Amino acid sequence: MGSSVCRGTGGLESFSQGQSLLKSSASLEELEERLHFFSEECDYLQGFHLLCDTHNGFSGAGAKMAELLHDEYPGRGILGFGTSPVPPEQRDLHTSMYQLMNCVMSLVALSSHSSIFCPLTLNSSLGRRPGPPVVFPHLVYDASWQYHSSAVLAVALDTLTAPYRLTSSTLSMSHLADTLSFSGRKVLTASCSLPFPIGSASLLPDALLPHLSSPPWRCVSACVDDAPVFCQSVVLRGIPRPRQISSLLPGRRPPSSLHVCGSGEEVLQCFTSAICPQTLSISHLLGAPCRLGPTFPQFFSHYITKDGWTAEEPLPEPTAVGGVPVMAALRSSSSLRLSLRALCDEVSKMDVRRWANFSTAGIEEAELEEAINDLRSLAECYRLDESGDSDDSD
Repeated sequence: MGSSVCRGTGGLESFSQGQSLLKSSASLEELEERLHFFSEECDYLQGFHLLCDTHNGFSGAGAKMAELLHDEYPGRGILGFGTSPVPPEQRDLHTSMYQLMNCVMSLVALSSHSSIFCPLTLNSSLGRRPGPPVVFPHLVYDASWQYHSSAVLAVALDTLTAPYRLTSSTLSMSHLADTLSFSGRKVLTASCSLPFPIGSASLLPDALLPHLSSPPWRCVSACVDDAPVFCQSVVLRGIPRPRQISSLLPGRRPPSSLHVCGSGEEVLQCFTSAICPQTLSISHLLGAPCRLGPTFPQFFSHYITKDGWTAEEPLPEPTAVGGVPVMAALRSSSSLRLSLRALCDEVSKMDVRRWANFSTAGIEEAELEEAINDLRSLAECYRLDESGDSDDSD
């Protein structure tokens, strides 16, 4: 968003203030001109990535932007990603209440106007009590430091979206979004394994074998990772072709079905089918690793080599990691039902009349109530059948 559009905004505290920022005709005209300029320069416009905060007033600006893209470019994919930081330990009630209301309003608005919407955060909950941040086995990082947290989320986002950004890919952004948002489930979760644990001489089937009972990734959307999923897109990058399949000696019994696959793509598809049977899975295996630039934080453990491989013993000296294998998944998960309902229950207990600024730019109590009801309806899209979800409690 251009600086001239944002000039004079000060601190955007509420969703409504962000919305009002883009309601002026001058701001809308400038945005439309810039959009048309860049879209006309594209040889093949698949759609748009919309990345915005959900905890502050820019959530409202992002929602208006999604609405504009939806109206101006019908039929194009709009993939929305909403970020929220790990808050400091000491946070005042005023700030946490605003962040909660902003989260609810933005979830409803962005999922409504986007093809799919995915929260991105290292918190373990979307509510006022975010819980402990996500732990990655081989990252020594400070989740509350945005230099670290943004790097983790950037790797996840870059990996998740890699398949349809490749010139060689037959998968389009719209096709992926349509597949994953079946039955109105437009909110997705993201998970990431950074780095994907594989030794410098290991083969892919051997690296995946220990994770057949529990995938190596961690959820970066404030949801649990062990809930049943309706469909998913899994991307693994950084495994050279010679190491993608097993080389069994004649007469030797294969350790698993992974070891009899004839290609790396088959190995990954076999793995996704094993961890999520009877689930639609789209899998992509990319040979090139995720390259890390000079400004990327070196927060890897002493077990990670300069090429991103996982060593069995800690390295004698720290090394600069230049690239890493990464595994990431974009999932339509049943865990969203409880997460979204918990968010609704928490904001329903608030008295919005105590927070005057929230309605300064037009968001009234009735409008927030409508958003809560819409979010509850969205949560019910993730209900499993009675055989898979007998517990209806929170």
